[in-house]
Amino acid sequence: MNFNQSDDRRMLADSLDRYLAEQYSIETRHAISKSATGYSPEQWAKFAELGLIGALFTEEQGGFGGTGFDIATVFESLGRGLVVEPVLATAVLAGSALAHAGNDAQKALIEEIIGGGLIATLAHEEADAHYALNRVSTRATRDGDHYVIDGAKAVVPFADQAQQIIVSARTSGNVDDEAGISLFVVPAGTAGLSLRAYGNVDGTRAAEVSFKQVRVPASALLGAEGQGHATLEHAVGRGLLALAAESLGAMEVCKKATIEYLQTRKQFGKVIGSFQALQHRMATVLLEIEQARSAVINAASALDGDDRIARERALSAAKYTAGKTGTLVAEESIQLHGGIGVTWELPMPHYAKRLVMIDHVLGDEDHHLQRFIALGQQ
Repeated sequence: MNFNQSDDRRMLADSLDRYLAEQYSIETRHAISKSATGYSPEQWAKFAELGLIGALFTEEQGGFGGTGFDIATVFESLGRGLVVEPVLATAVLAGSALAHAGNDAQKALIEEIIGGGLIATLAHEEADAHYALNRVSTRATRDGDHYVIDGAKAVVPFADQAQQIIVSARTSGNVDDEAGISLFVVPAGTAGLSLRAYGNVDGTRAAEVSFKQVRVPASALLGAEGQGHATLEHAVGRGLLALAAESLGAMEVCKKATIEYLQTRKQFGKVIGSFQALQHRMATVLLEIEQARSAVINAASALDGDDRIARERALSAAKYTAGKTGTLVAEESIQLHGGIGVTWELPMPHYAKRLVMIDHVLGDEDHHLQRFIALGQQ
């Protein structure tokens, strides 16, 4: 396997890293996170201009990338920059679902996403689902030329800012059947749709979304009725790779900052990095990050393969490793910095919070370890 990036991806990563270093300081991030929208429309438009969003879609979809390695390249840079804009929610989760199953009218929304003119999100998680893609209790009932949706979705990213919400609802079968899940594109402001927005501990934004007799036309159906599970697996799989790569980028920043601190902070007349006990702890961190990098590369390579079991196992392995290693890096970075490691002014604790939060998005390490084992038994 070739571990080197292509020239195009290397140029994209360099331009993104340079832009974020110059225009997306930790103070800028704090201001954006505290704003009424939770993201910056100006930054979102700039990301579109830089090609960040287009890199997540194929040429047929209007972009210029769309492979696993394109996703990994973009999100590793976003992790280094600690970006809060809804790239995952809009371009990866919602965008991938539209690209996978949308009709011509629905796929036209992808052009708006790539151009930076549309915020969309995927509303699938439910309070009692425990990350299982097949567990959907929200219901959609056919009523003539319409569907009526009833249910609730939990921790929907940027739902309060999205113009379009892709919601999963059961049109047939039992609550945990794979068959019978349908997806619908619901415009914001549709009667019966309500939400409660809040900020997450890591500076991102989410909402609890309720659907009470939400009536949508049959044309809102995304893909074939009852066949939404495959689309969910496709979109969430790309999201797993994105999160693992983002975690890797954040880990690299923590590693670099911690090494610099160990090489400059003095105690007992010596830099603390000269103490063997701290060297051993840092060596463990470096080894674990390299294992996480290998898992991300493996998942990026498998994402576009035809072997479903191999692909999904690689994605779960990457997410498990990112969750486990990310938590380790967050804890060690904070502890090796000492008291300064928990001050608001230092970027370190904000990276640490994001690393811990990533573990709980789209399935934590326990979930993906069990999924990896179960897939291996099929």
